[in-house]
This record gives sequence, C-alpha cells and structure tokens, in this order.
Amino acid sequence: MKNYSKITPVGTKDLLFEECLANRTVSSILGNVFSHRGFHEVLTPGIEFYDLFSEEISGIPMEYMFKMSDSKGRLMVVRPDSTLPIARMVTTRLKNEQHPIRLYYNQRVYRYNPGLTGRSNEVMETGIELIGAKGKRADLETITTAIEALSKCVPDFRIELGNAAFFKILAQKLPVSDSEREEIRIFIESKNYSALNSVLDSLEQTQAVNIIRRLPRLFGGIEVLDEAYKLCDDESALKTLEYVREIYNDLLKLGLGDRLIIDLGLVQRNDYYSDIVFSGYVVGSGEPVLIGGRYDKLLDHFDAPAPAIGFGINVDALAAVMLERGNIPHKKTADILIHSKSGYEIDAIRYASTLSEANILGENSVFETEEEARAYARYKGIKKLAVVGEEIKTINTGV
Repeated sequence: MKNYSKITPVGTKDLLFEECLANRTVSSILGNVFSHRGFHEVLTPGIEFYDLFSEEISGIPMEYMFKMSDSKGRLMVVRPDSTLPIARMVTTRLKNEQHPIRLYYNQRVYRYNPGLTGRSNEVMETGIELIGAKGKRADLETITTAIEALSKCVPDFRIELGNAAFFKILAQKLPVSDSEREEIRIFIESKNYSALNSVLDSLEQTQAVNIIRRLPRLFGGIEVLDEAYKLCDDESALKTLEYVREIYNDLLKLGLGDRLIIDLGLVQRNDYYSDIVFSGYVVGSGEPVLIGGRYDKLLDHFDAPAPAIGFGINVDALAAVMLERGNIPHKKTADILIHSKSGYEIDAIRYASTLSEANILGENSVFETEEEARAYARYKGIKKLAVVGEEIKTINTGV
C-alpha cells in the first residue's frame, strides 16, 4: 500500500511563514472592516449533517462534498459553505434576536473542485451575512461593505453586478430538464460560447433562447442594460434589470469609475441566490475573490422565513495577491539573541521579558554554547547577542 504520509491531499497545501502572516493580515484587515460596520463574529462547526447541504437547498452537488459518518452511521460533511450553517444558527440559537442580525465569519470551507484549474479544495473564507433586512438600503450596505473590504487590501479591484432572478426567469421558459438547465447555467458562467450555442441551437429559437445566448456577452457598462432591454419584453425580467440599473447608479457615486461593471452572465452555482448578485476580482487572481448576493428564500428551509444578503471572500487568494505584490510586511528579525551561561537560564528568560516590555524584539537562545548562538544569530541576521551570566554582556554579531 502506498504511503501518503509525506504529501498533502490533492487541492490542499501547507502554508509557511510569510503565507501564514499574509493570511492573518488579510483576515485581520477584513475583520476590522466588518466589526466597525456593526457585524459580530461567529464560528460554525467544521463538520455538519449532510441534510443541511442537500443539493436542493445548497445547489452543491453531493460529489463535491467531503463526506464521513458519525458513530451512529449518520452522513456528515466537512463544511463546504458558510452561509447555510449561519442560516441554521440564526434560526435556532438566534431565533429570538431582534432583526436585522449582522454577522461575520472567518473559517475554512472544503469543497472538491473537479480538475481544480488552480483552485483549492480547502479555502479560508471570511464574509458577512445581513439577516432580516430587505430592500435597497440593505443591498447597498452589503455591497459597499464588500467594496470597503477589498479597497483596504488592494486598490485595483473590480466589482461585477448582476441579478440571479433575470437568468432564472428566462431559464424557466426553456423546454428543458433541470439537469439541462444547470448545464446551460454552467456554460454561461464559464463563458463557453461554443457549448452554449450547441445546446441552444437544438431548441426553438424563442426570445428567451436568444437572450440566454447573449448572456455571456452582456458584460460592461450601462449599455449592457440598454441592450438587454431591447432583447426582452418579459415584465418580471425587466424589473430585475431596472433594479440592477438603480444599484449601479447609486454605486457610481462612490467614484468607482470603470471598476464597476454589469455582468448579466453572473449566474453563480448556489441555487439560493434570489435577486441582486455580485462578484469581486483583483488583478493577479483568475478566479473571483469575492462572491455574494441576496438569498431571500433560503431561511424558508428552516421554517423561519426572512430576507437576507451576504458575501464571502477567499482570504487565501487575496493574501496570495498581496504577498506577490509585496504588500505584506515581512516578519521582523529579532533585535537581539539572548544566550544564557549555564545556571542562568531563568535569568535570560526574565531578561527577554524585560526587553519585550520595552518593545525590543528578543529571541531566547536554546543552544548549549555561545559559539553556536553567535553562528545562529549571524545566519538569521540578528545584529546583537546578549550573554547572560553574573552580568549581561551585549556584543555585535558582525551582521
């Protein structure tokens, strides 16, 4: 039997030194944004019952989840999504809480990505959920929180706006099965024009078919909505477009310029999105680093109907971009290495504490000899060595 003890599972990786610092830095920046805007941190279990993520609720195929069973043989999954566990939490432990409920999280999610294409099966995700609030004010509060969060990390982000209801209204007009409808959604999401046209060519060329054929290309400024208006005469679908226009015009007041884009082909996998949807991109990451939207029907599954909107940010992807750009400060090298003579070990530890209180970064030597300590200090770039005995002698290491 092959021994896998020296490798990590496919789609996972070890994080070292600066990578850990980058992740903590990004999580801290985003957590500060969320808390300052009135959101409160929560954590959910890393494993949940599969029932919470059944495909008809989550839109996540069962084969994309990491599964196990508990001691009673019940099917469990490693958390593949954060919104559903928080919805469960709100409808149980927070069921008597005054609405709106403003929550944020910072936790890992695990989801199998077929083919990976550079994506990971394990992602540190942070985000917010605004539960019990509907309407434009709540939507703007959530989207502007996302904009502030990204702007605190990188200056060249891009926000794309769409509406999940627009595609759903049109897709329901197609004479296809649910599985074929999902296939069409995937082709639109991936902008696979050839595959999309191949499916649509086999259908009667109705207005809905013609608009869906154009969806991957309905991407840009306000002219995208103008084109969609000309193609569509369904009153319900037109209302969704008008709302996108309203949100877009409001957000333009933030001076986003060409960083704000309309994308009517924004059709995320999760079936629970019901209205406005949005994604965030940064240069250097091929995948969206932020995905969010309104999900007003999700809490119906928990017998506690309430409107809601939220988003999640891929901390790993954002941290990798910031690290590549040199936007993460390197961990400071110790100012001084403290080495104790035999019998003075506790004195050296006390001296290190004294230096720390004075905001001097000291590292305690664990070497047996002063020569070993000096060689280590030089290798690490530590400029001073303090030798603690009856007295404390500080010497330069020659770095």
